[in-house]
Amino acid sequence: MRCGLNDGNIYYAVLVGVDPTGDVAVIKLLGRDDFPHAVIGDSDKVNMGDWVYAMGNPFLLATNLQPTVSYGIVSGTHRYQYPAGTFLEYTDCIQVTASINPGNSGGPLFSDSGELIGINGRASFEKRGRVNIGAGYAISINQVMHFLDHLKSGRIVDHATLGATVQSGTDGAVYVAEVLEQSDAYRRGLRRGDELVSFAGRPIRSVNQFKNVLGIYPRNWPVPLVFRRDGEKHAINVRLRALHRQAELNPDGGREEQPEPEQQPEQPEGEQPDQPDGRPPQGLGKPVPPRPPAEFEHLYVEKRGYANWYFNELNRERVRAGLTVLGDFTSLTGAWELTGTTATGEPFSFKLNDAAAASNIGNTPALLQADTDFTDEPVNSGGLLASLYHYRKLLVSSDDYFTEFYYLGSEPYEDEPEKAEVLITTRGTVTTRWYFRRPDGRLLGWETSLEDDAEPCRVSLGELRSFDGRQLPASLKVVHGDDTFGEFIIEAAQFAKP
Repeated sequence: MRCGLNDGNIYYAVLVGVDPTGDVAVIKLLGRDDFPHAVIGDSDKVNMGDWVYAMGNPFLLATNLQPTVSYGIVSGTHRYQYPAGTFLEYTDCIQVTASINPGNSGGPLFSDSGELIGINGRASFEKRGRVNIGAGYAISINQVMHFLDHLKSGRIVDHATLGATVQSGTDGAVYVAEVLEQSDAYRRGLRRGDELVSFAGRPIRSVNQFKNVLGIYPRNWPVPLVFRRDGEKHAINVRLRALHRQAELNPDGGREEQPEPEQQPEQPEGEQPDQPDGRPPQGLGKPVPPRPPAEFEHLYVEKRGYANWYFNELNRERVRAGLTVLGDFTSLTGAWELTGTTATGEPFSFKLNDAAAASNIGNTPALLQADTDFTDEPVNSGGLLASLYHYRKLLVSSDDYFTEFYYLGSEPYEDEPEKAEVLITTRGTVTTRWYFRRPDGRLLGWETSLEDDAEPCRVSLGELRSFDGRQLPASLKVVHGDDTFGEFIIEAAQFAKP
């Protein structure tokens, strides 16, 4: 695409990522590395009555690339707009009196101090004439920032659901109506009839408030939840579920391949009649976008399920580069053995090779055959041997082994002050989320799920220690569900070549 700035210059741009539910996309302007940019504000600090300024191109009036500006006040915060039969769901949005007309969508909403607090989107119009009546809505910038790294991943990103439905009680409180047994909320203890007290740090006093909070987070985001049962409060952390199936998010409707041009039905000869409104028949006369300059052509790579695979590969390799500080493991494709003692003083050993993984913890052995029986071994660990097997593969031969390997974005991780960046690997039914710390890129830990909706094995890494000239964590803390399976202090490591 091409985009114009108000200095009169037009630049090429490329699509990066898309959020079809939140009505947001990220594009990258090309040709300069010093584009001016707005200061990001905090939409949670916006109050009713604040002055705001909306910019955009209503009715395509800005033919000279000078955006129009309208001003007004914030007439409401944390508004919820139902999907109304479409993917679009406006949650936690800002309602303003500033004129937002067709063509303003996508434009910025500024505070009176010039900070970007939202992206203009919907407006309420009369049933006829599409006349603005002073009720416009902007997507909160805080929602956009939650999704920003996901959008930079080049993916078609999804929103979240708790895996539970809620309803208002006669006393005005919000109660759980139903909860899926496969959901993380159920595994953490949430049950039908529980009262929601707070969600992601916000008090919940209505169903709309709950939907507002839920809608501003991506799928699989971890959030705190407080509920009340029999007068007693319970605090849990839950991982949110996906709102849509992957096939629903694909622009081709889930089809694997598009037909080649010669397979498309031929149009009948002769001039085709216009539609009643004067438009050409659908599918005819579609403009062909100009090809970008050769220097930019490589910036778009098509891949099913992604908005632009190029940016996912770019970010995946950037984050994976954090593993290089550990040393070169690519030649160590033979057997590995890690030995030491647990926090309770028991000896342990982990043995890993291409064919199998084995452990012996306090003289209790466990074994799994790679790729044939990725089961919960040792029992009640959530799949520790499978996760260690994949850890070895990540360091040795990730490109040749995993069926999927992509950059997810970022999300909160334990007590880290900044969100951690996440890589995803899959092999069969086994999925692992790898967490890397900002800004130094160090691997912090991972979560391995043996199958969808299974309780993962969570491994947190201690400080690095040198073993035979390579860096490995000096300790591993393994958690399954709400229980610590074990803490392992690594005292020796042996690596074998083929």
